Amino acid sequence: MKKYHDLSKLNWKLSGWTPNIWRMSQTVEIGDTPCSEIPAVPAKVPGSVQESLKQAGIIEDWNVYPHWFDCEWVENRDWAYEVVLPEGLFKPGMTYRLNCRGLDYQGSIVFNGKIIDAFCGSFTPYVFDITPYIENGNNVLRIVFEKSPRWLGQFGFTSQMREWKPRFNYTWDWTVRLMQIGIWDSIWIEETDGREIADFKCVTDADSSLSTGSVKMEGRIPADSGYKVKVTLLKDGNPVREETMPASQFTAVGIAWSGIPVELWWPNMFGEQPLYDIRCVLLDGEGKEQDKIEKKVGFKELKWEDNEDAPEGADPWICVVNGEKVFLQGINWVPIRPNFADVTEADYAKRINLYKDLGLNILRIWGGAVLEKEIFYNLCDEAGIMVWQEFPLSSSGGESIPPDDEKSVNEMAKIAKSYIRRRQHHVSLAVWSGGNELAAPDNATPATVAQPMIKRFQEIIQQNDPTRRFLATSATGPVSYAHAENYGKGLHWDVHGPWKPGGDLKEWEKYWKADDALFRSESGSPGTSSVEIIRKYAGDCSELPIHVSNMLWRLPMPWWIENDQFAKERGRQPENLEEYVEWSQNRQAEALSIVVGCCKERFPKCGGVILWMGHDCFPCPANTSVVDFNGDPKPAAIAISKIFRKW
Repeated sequence: MKKYHDLSKLNWKLSGWTPNIWRMSQTVEIGDTPCSEIPAVPAKVPGSVQESLKQAGIIEDWNVYPHWFDCEWVENRDWAYEVVLPEGLFKPGMTYRLNCRGLDYQGSIVFNGKIIDAFCGSFTPYVFDITPYIENGNNVLRIVFEKSPRWLGQFGFTSQMREWKPRFNYTWDWTVRLMQIGIWDSIWIEETDGREIADFKCVTDADSSLSTGSVKMEGRIPADSGYKVKVTLLKDGNPVREETMPASQFTAVGIAWSGIPVELWWPNMFGEQPLYDIRCVLLDGEGKEQDKIEKKVGFKELKWEDNEDAPEGADPWICVVNGEKVFLQGINWVPIRPNFADVTEADYAKRINLYKDLGLNILRIWGGAVLEKEIFYNLCDEAGIMVWQEFPLSSSGGESIPPDDEKSVNEMAKIAKSYIRRRQHHVSLAVWSGGNELAAPDNATPATVAQPMIKRFQEIIQQNDPTRRFLATSATGPVSYAHAENYGKGLHWDVHGPWKPGGDLKEWEKYWKADDALFRSESGSPGTSSVEIIRKYAGDCSELPIHVSNMLWRLPMPWWIENDQFAKERGRQPENLEEYVEWSQNRQAEALSIVVGCCKERFPKCGGVILWMGHDCFPCPANTSVVDFNGDPKPAAIAISKIFRKW
């Protein structure tokens, strides 16, 4: 029977090395690192190098101004995670594989002092056969992280991006540079004799008119030997549908069920979110279980219809779930922390439960980051919050055209296929997108399927997940931004911006009341963090003046300071922090209430609005987030919730 040995419970150590010096060390004794620059310290796995160093007192808290500068040396070392594997773990005649669900970014796998393989790229899992390298007695695993790309940040040239690591870690306008290194997702050793279920996938759909569901499953049984596969769909532990077939048949054609009486899954505030279990079991000739895979699924019907009075040929932006038209209201999701390896289930639950309570029904997972951990999608399934998932591509300040060389297209295609296989069973998943703000070759209009990488994405979706919508990028359509002078010309399909009122909110309201966009997948307004958060993380910086000359307000980006508007309204600069925070937070609440209210009033001419952005990843004194660094709502979140919760 296949077994899984969780390595996260073991006592890992982390040591830091001048690049390549570790290659000269032949020792396999844990913690015996005489040539290491940073002697071994305890390390949590999954976890980041930075968090382990902080816990060991080697670096300061990078969230405190301006300690992140003092952490950049970490990028310029090699880092070795080491663990002694338990005695008795390995048995003769079995195959053992190291399964790493997330390694950030590149390096080597060392087993018992031998380099056995390499890895490169943060977005796909890695599986390594360690069987030939197992020894009697202690076995030592070392995962060494080597140099990462120097720059992948917000400003640059997308077409030149060739290294697949999360770009936001290199600074964005809402986070400082903290270039994470480490084991960011689950890690285990698989024990098998070849009798196992490989490459399992499943996807569901529904016919709302009949309240029936369908499910398609496929997989591969490497060692058949006359075995059988038993698949069961269960609701609350009770079988709903069951089928047993020869393993060879399952490998060849899979299983497809339709017409299953089911309870439909609804978006938040439209109904309940009933979930089912799919259990796939491999049985030997005597009916004994050899391997088992379980997935949590749900059943929904999702279609897209044209907006009322939409321009001819425009994309459809009215989301119809189970026959009901749904105004999409949500936020753009970025990682909870730059060191996302250290984010806990409780961190995810706090934010997603808050978004549910606020009345959201969709999250757009922004393309400059990473595929979130499985727990994120599980929580969205339970909360009734749909997911718009982007592939890991994003715009750049200089140019935003996706790479089109064959190597890059093939590498990104591999990533896209991995994303789909790992997440397509989730009922909350609604949309796939090529990435954030990608541009056509003119670098002015949104990217389209005419471009090689986007075309490949479309082909992959059609082949692997055809029931879900694919968008070339966000924004999409003739233009990416809605200028007021272009209202009434049929140019505004899905658009981004604006992100700041600029002046009097009366002009802001005038802009939004005249809006003709079919959908708004990014728009926002700045507002400060709380006084408590600003003071907690200010470090050596003075809280006044609130001005670009003050590092506290200048970094990570000064765009969101509105002291000039404050001075225009009050005739002076802020006299204290409390005064400015109250003014800024109230202004954000009023500005976003206008955005959400105007968009929702136009439904079904407007299909929805997704605000930029949800929560703070870094304790910015001012940002467009509606949820602060602690995961608590700003006044703006409470204000828009009153509109979101009205139907």
